Amino acid sequence: MVQRRIPKIKDLAPLMQFKSPELNAKKRRLDGALTIQDLRTIAKKRTPKAAFDYTEGAAEAEISLARARQAFEDIEFHPSILRDVSNVSTGWDVLGAPVAQPFGIAPTGFTRMMQTEGEIAGAHAAARAGIPFALSTMGTTSIEDVKAANPHGRNWFQLYMWKDRDRSMALVERAAKAGFDTLLVTVDVPVAGARLRDKRNGFSIPPQLTLGTVANALPRPEWWINFLTTEPLSFASLDRWSGTVADLLDTMFDPTVDFEDLAWIKAQWPGKVVVKGVQNLEDAKRLVDIGVDGITLSNHGGRQLDRAPIPFRLLPDVAREVGHHTEVHLDTGIMSGADIVASIALGARFTMIGRAYLYGLMAGGEAGVNRTIQILSDQISRTMRLLGVNSLEELTPGHVTQLTRLQPVAPSIVAAAETVRTPVTVK
Repeated sequence: MVQRRIPKIKDLAPLMQFKSPELNAKKRRLDGALTIQDLRTIAKKRTPKAAFDYTEGAAEAEISLARARQAFEDIEFHPSILRDVSNVSTGWDVLGAPVAQPFGIAPTGFTRMMQTEGEIAGAHAAARAGIPFALSTMGTTSIEDVKAANPHGRNWFQLYMWKDRDRSMALVERAAKAGFDTLLVTVDVPVAGARLRDKRNGFSIPPQLTLGTVANALPRPEWWINFLTTEPLSFASLDRWSGTVADLLDTMFDPTVDFEDLAWIKAQWPGKVVVKGVQNLEDAKRLVDIGVDGITLSNHGGRQLDRAPIPFRLLPDVAREVGHHTEVHLDTGIMSGADIVASIALGARFTMIGRAYLYGLMAGGEAGVNRTIQILSDQISRTMRLLGVNSLEELTPGHVTQLTRLQPVAPSIVAAAETVRTPVTVK
């Protein structure tokens, strides 16, 4: 039988200590975001549909992106117990210089369209966190302004080779003159992918007002106020454009770029060269022969060829074959610190975040990007401790098992199909 009594004041006192309310609405909502998905939820509420879908969407049926994220979910960690993990180091050298975390901010296009603080917010946050910031050719802040925002940090410039080669190399020269330390050459965009959300939304530069966009804007007045009262949207590296994004990309990108062009670009650049968009082992080996400093396994966040290879699945084989000759980096589908830890364990030297960064930006500008970095950093540190490791160097493939959902067709079946396709010689 439970004995009951009248509670005493001294017993109630500890329960009556109310937390002071947070009056800053931005800080309150960002503090309440505990995961990148939480930031995504906030971002969706605060950003017009066309801009949000540009970040969120991928090519065609968006199968590549879904598979990339599923691959990270389909892992099993193997922790060790009774290790002293009171001190954990999450940094090491990447491309010959230190980073505080094994991830950086990926190059993203049209960033000020997502939130008016744009690349400056990302560069400031990266500088504060001690991680690299990559500026896209399609960025909306100049090379020089990004350098001013991150004067002592790691700045990388991402290059698309245009049909106008002189203009492309003029950008490379500007980045070198500004002190950017790494050239990130993206090679998986001979033409623009079919990004159907953008087509359905009529996504254009600058945004076009329609009855639909006006209706969508009503619950998001802050975005429109910021957009209309700040510097008109322009690009870091080209003239202003009036038209759809797809038309812009197809007008610019050069489908003739090959390995010889890449070697020529490398010869023009005084710093490190990383090739982004590698999707098979054979190409990785050819890039090692050219002498690049790093490769990034990436299918462009699922935004180019739908049903493309999953970078995280490629990682173990590529790291094993070429990791002793060049650094292997990874992007596409990363949404947590656990994803990053698993990538490092399987051989990546570095990872890049694109959507996760933009979700934070849309959720709260620079403060939102800081929150993205904090969430991922905390998750990395906690995952390492729970695995029983003190440093990134201690992470090994033995800490991770990739569980399999999608199995390749058996080689014998493929061989039979090839036999059927072989022309019959008539004597």
